[in-house]
Amino acid sequence: MTHLCAAVPGRSDSGSDMDRCAVCLDAIQDRKTLKCLHSFCAGCIESVFKVKPACPICNTYHGVYIGTQPEGTMTVSRSWKGLPGFEKHGVIIIEYHFPSGIQGPEHPNPGVKYAGTRRTAFLPACEEGEKVLRLLRKAFERRLIFTVGRSATTGLNNYAQFFGYPDPAYLFRVQEELRLKGVTEDD
Repeated sequence: MTHLCAAVPGRSDSGSDMDRCAVCLDAIQDRKTLKCLHSFCAGCIESVFKVKPACPICNTYHGVYIGTQPEGTMTVSRSWKGLPGFEKHGVIIIEYHFPSGIQGPEHPNPGVKYAGTRRTAFLPACEEGEKVLRLLRKAFERRLIFTVGRSATTGLNNYAQFFGYPDPAYLFRVQEELRLKGVTEDD
């Protein structure tokens, strides 16, 4: 049984699947091979990248993804107190503030007011916590942490939203979520 997949140089799949574009499912025209080694029609991958600059097969980012986060601030302070599981480390305290505003064309209801929000996040001041802080700063600058939509806590529409609270898997999970948005220490 054969399946359609993006052509990968050197791949030994049978038949002409190696020459099929995973976007249009036709023979690849004007081949464009990404750094992840998946190949597509140049026109097809350019169309995909206009929506999200990531490989449609493996989600590897190619370029920088900018989100729709409203204007706001991210302030970092520190405390000597520890967090559960990290009692020997200090605490990184991140304060997010988003004032109320008017939704722009990139938001769900352009021209409609949205309610602002304040959120506080905590990270252990250990090596992994410092790494997550660097990634969160980069994601904040790229407008990727908050969005305007329905509040997960109140159920009300047109609020600046933030997802994720510290738990035992938080440091891993936040790094994975940021990686899926193209935010890594390598970029």
